Amino acid sequence: MNEWVDDRNVALLTDLYELTMAASYFENGMNGPATFDLSIRELPEQRNFLVVCGLEQALGYLEDLRFEDDSLSYLRSLGLFTDEFLSFLGGLSFTGKIWAVPEGETVFASEPLIRVTAPIIEAQIVESFLMNCITFQTMVASKAARVAVACGDRQFVDYSLRRDHGADAGLKAARASFIAGASATSNVLAGKLYGIPVSGTMAHSYVMAFESEISAFRAYARAFGDRTILLIDTFDVEDGGRNAAIVAKETEARGTRIKGVRIDSGDLASLTRSVRKILDEAGLDYMQIVLSGDLDEFHIRRLLDAGVPADAFGIGTQLGTSGDAPSLGGAYKLVEDERGPRIKLSTGKATTPGRKQIYRFSRGGESYDLITLEDEDVPGGRPLLEKVMEDGNAVRPSEPLAELRERCKRAISSLPRELLSLEGKQDPYPVRLSDRLQGLVDAMHGSSR
Repeated sequence: MNEWVDDRNVALLTDLYELTMAASYFENGMNGPATFDLSIRELPEQRNFLVVCGLEQALGYLEDLRFEDDSLSYLRSLGLFTDEFLSFLGGLSFTGKIWAVPEGETVFASEPLIRVTAPIIEAQIVESFLMNCITFQTMVASKAARVAVACGDRQFVDYSLRRDHGADAGLKAARASFIAGASATSNVLAGKLYGIPVSGTMAHSYVMAFESEISAFRAYARAFGDRTILLIDTFDVEDGGRNAAIVAKETEARGTRIKGVRIDSGDLASLTRSVRKILDEAGLDYMQIVLSGDLDEFHIRRLLDAGVPADAFGIGTQLGTSGDAPSLGGAYKLVEDERGPRIKLSTGKATTPGRKQIYRFSRGGESYDLITLEDEDVPGGRPLLEKVMEDGNAVRPSEPLAELRERCKRAISSLPRELLSLEGKQDPYPVRLSDRLQGLVDAMHGSSR
């Protein structure tokens, strides 16, 4: 049996308590409209901003949500649910509306990334998938954005597939990384599904499979011509650089230029300088040097600040797992139902009630976000939450990744410069509540005493 998440079983990709709560709502005749906000409570220690990602997959899930017969049979076998409730699930689809911050936009702690309004059973059942989909891709996109900041005008490629936490994570990491600045991915399936450029070099095993390093280089260059990048650290990096130069000159004589070399281990700073000298002295100044080997934004920034002549980077483990911040504290909380606004007052986990909008301001040298109630008229600010689904159907076609990528680039370039720091927390970007919203919060706090 090949066990994968697919359209037939994805309705079961939820936590059990979502279904037990839904069953209780059903038993008690509770299925009126409810609104939930999905937000990130706090930014991780090394983050001054986040990049929203994952909305397209979330909307696709909601549009196709169905409980197939096989899924219902499994739920019946648990002995938890009545036949009446299972019959109800058999006819369930998502019929609600979604407001969301567009993918590629920057956001901050406690801001609603997605607002879900639907009959409460529907809104409850979709919680787990939405949190998984949005928080994971937002986590990776936010990491990739920091790598892009560190790289400046250099390119980096997503090499993370083999270290990502599962097959689906490998796909989504490639997508999120590309939106936030990666130029390509090594993941071929991600290239096919999302239209991301694919890029790759060779492994050390390839070099070792030949009688000599130079024979491996010659064979690869004959096969791939101007797309050739030679891995030169299998034995000795400087000898590898010299062998690459010999093969590059041979390839030049056939009318083709090798693209470059890759170094994956050792003292990258000194080795890159040595290899650059070897290539330049051979008249191969056009050949790029790609660095890889457990790199992250901090390592890249140190290399570039030291003037290391690297042209591009391959980023794997630290990108796809967001190594320094491998999770986001996502929350999906009820903020309004048939009775009106709802609030949670738990210590450290309080919520902001009501259906809300976010306005972004940048004027007079000051930038800040204002969270308001949905119906407030706020001149001068740019609203971030947009309606993306009505009656369970997306209101517009999927946006091309190139547009999401450009949005992300604009959003990051418009951030206050201090927020682009990689080291340590800066003064947080101001996120304020409108007077009306703050008044509602205060009144609901008071009424709970």
